[in-house]
Amino acid sequence: MNNSESEEILKSIKNADGIIIRWPKKKEEKRVVLEYLITKFEKGKRYSELEVNMILKRWHSFGDHSLLRRELYDAFLIDRTPDCHEYWVHEE
Repeated sequence: MNNSESEEILKSIKNADGIIIRWPKKKEEKRVVLEYLITKFEKGKRYSELEVNMILKRWHSFGDHSLLRRELYDAFLIDRTPDCHEYWVHEE
């Protein structure tokens, strides 16, 4: 998916402040949202679960930061320790 297609999808999913207002149903749209959210994290930095939750809460309004955290992990966009105490942006 190219940038213009992603931007078009995001127009219907985020508000003017860049806040995600709904979780999409379509797989392609979910991926666009996750790729947008991962840009809110700094590469090379380690985050606690609380910090991840705070960032996700800041960038969505539908009240399910746990869903977003799991989806980011399942999409291989973030990694975590086995005990889930630390998270970081996945880098290939």
